[in-house]
This record gives sequence, C-alpha cells and structure tokens, in this order.
Amino acid sequence: MLHRLTHSELAPGLVLIGCSILAMLLANSPLAQAWHGLWHHALPLPPALLPAAPLDTLHGWINDGLMAIFFFVVGLEIKREILIGELSHADARRLPVVAALMGMAVPALVYLAIAGGDPMLHRGWAIPAATDIAFAVGVLALVGRGLPPSIRLFLLTVAIVDDLGAVVVIAVFYTAGLSLPWLGAATAVLAVLFALNRFGVKSLVPYLLGTVVLWLAVLQSGVHATIAGVLAALTVPLALDSRGDSPLLRLEHALVPVNGLVIVPLFGLANAGVSLGDAGGFGALPLAIAAGLLLGKQAGILLAVLGCERLGIAVRPAGASFGQLWGMALLCGIGFTMSLFIAGLAFPADPHLVEQAKLGILAGSLLSALAGAAAINFYNFKSIY
Repeated sequence: MLHRLTHSELAPGLVLIGCSILAMLLANSPLAQAWHGLWHHALPLPPALLPAAPLDTLHGWINDGLMAIFFFVVGLEIKREILIGELSHADARRLPVVAALMGMAVPALVYLAIAGGDPMLHRGWAIPAATDIAFAVGVLALVGRGLPPSIRLFLLTVAIVDDLGAVVVIAVFYTAGLSLPWLGAATAVLAVLFALNRFGVKSLVPYLLGTVVLWLAVLQSGVHATIAGVLAALTVPLALDSRGDSPLLRLEHALVPVNGLVIVPLFGLANAGVSLGDAGGFGALPLAIAAGLLLGKQAGILLAVLGCERLGIAVRPAGASFGQLWGMALLCGIGFTMSLFIAGLAFPADPHLVEQAKLGILAGSLLSALAGAAAINFYNFKSIY
C-alpha cells in the first residue's frame, strides 16, 4: 500500500482549497495592489543575503526555495515507490505508468490543437499535463467512500508517475541559459551525495547540508532550482533496519505534513490569485488549458486502461467498474499546483499570459473536481441500488 501523503488525506486538499479561494478574493478586491506587492515587491535585504536574482521577492523564495522542498518530498516518494512500493513490481507498475504517460500526452495534444495556431502559446503545452496529488486525493477522500481500495491506490500511483514526468519535462523543456561552471559544481555536489550513500552513511545531516549546497549551485546553473530537490532525494538511503525503518522513511514522514499543510498552501496563496480583470477573458490560452485538464486527462487515462486491458498488457484495478474509473480519471484533471508552477516557467516574461494560464488552470481543475465527484457519487449510488 502506498504511504499516506499526510496523516489526514483530506486536510491538505481542504487547506489548499481555502488558500486558493482567499488568494482569488484578495486578487479581485480593493486590496489587490497590496496583495500583489506582498509577493512581488523586492525584499529589503542586502545583496549578500540573496544567492540569486529569483530570490529577491517573497514569490521567488516560495517558487524557487520552498518548492524545492516540495520536489524533494516528491523525489523521496518516487524512490520509495520504485524500490519497495507499488512501482517495484513490473506487473503492478505497467498500467499506472502507461496511464500516466497517456494522461500527459493527450492533454498536451488537446492544448496544441486549440492554442497551437499562436506560436507565442506553444511553450504552455505542458501546463495541462500535470495532476495535483493533494487536491485529487482530498476530493477522493471526501466523496469516495465505498470505492474499492484499488481505485485510490491507482490514482496515487498514476499521480506519482505523473510527478516524475513533470520533473523530466521541467528539466528538459524549461531550462535555458546554462552556466557550465555552476552545472559542474552541482554535478560534483551530487556525486558527493551519492558517494555518502554508497559508503553507507546513515546520518541525515550530511545529506541535508549537501542538498542546500546542491540547491544553491543548481539555482545559479540555469536549470530550475527545484530539480535539485528531486536529485538530492534520490541519494537519501532507503536501507531498512531491523525495525523496518530507514533515513528516507523518517525524513519523508517528517516532511509530508509540512509539504501538504504549509508549503503547498503558501504556493497557492502566492500563485492562485488571478485577477479576472487582468486575465482579459476566456481566450485561446485558458480554453486550451481547461480543455486539456478536463477532456485530455480523462481521455488519456481511460484510453490507457481500456487499451491495456483489451491488449492483455494489464488488468484494470481490482473490483473497479468503468464508471468508477471514469470518476477517478476526471479527478486526475485537477492540475493546480504543478500546472501553476509550469505556467510560471512557460511564460516568465509575460505576466498577462501567466494570468490567462491561471484562469484556465482554475477553471479546468474546478470542473474536473466537480465532474469527478459527481461521477463517483453517481456510480456509487447505482452500485448500492
């Protein structure tokens, strides 16, 4: 069974929803200018305390600093699942891996079919390809009573593989202006961390210190700093002791609540506050993103499940009906955190496009959540009667 994302699966989703609503209300209130300034005005800090230009605002510290911790936890989770979890067995990982890949490819194709006529919008193709684990699992926990446990497990596994895909996309497609000296320094630090693992160092202190140094080097290298979090997490030892414990499991257990209840809500506060006046209406960009999340995600995942089942590659989750799978696939269209993050990387020099992208993300994620909840409730009701 996959490790619980937090002690309460519902709590992180509810906190994130509350913070996002608050951000939306403040961004469209008389306090909008002050709210925007809180996140984007330069911090009154001496240059010596700012290791890189993106960290000169509170928004920068959240997106390039705290989100590195978010990705660090993602890396811990991915390593655990690949080595001892649901992704450690070929038979168990075949379907979620195919479903996650299709669930990323089809939304991107839907996006390009709608927005591909404008070259300025091409960089946003990955925005609807992501799934927000905390949000999706929170909605499932709220409405999914009575569902087969295999549905929740499948959703979590697909979302984890989806996160891995998003990390690869960010590293490959949203990296520019590389600094080879800093990249070399980052590589050297990463090699030291792997060497610590190889020589059996179990103390977490050197890994955490090395992670900070790696983050600083990657921050200067041109690769997005959050990638450092994933890479550093892969070096943390998972070797289990006689009690079934390990440094990785202890660290994950400590950081998951912080991730779900502090870091992701702060990210929502800093990024979800789209000004409806500045967004300029529901044009091609928000339409493409919303359609990718609502239509592309469910189509990609369902096609993967039915195709694998028909071809004999894998079987659907045990005890799951088509309707329940459909509801789960709709919930995977809740992009939110990762989609907002990629939107900022896709259009870094155009705040107007970022605002439009936010509008599409919020619309697509909300519709996916409502449609998924309705489908699950409907098919659960039918199964009872």
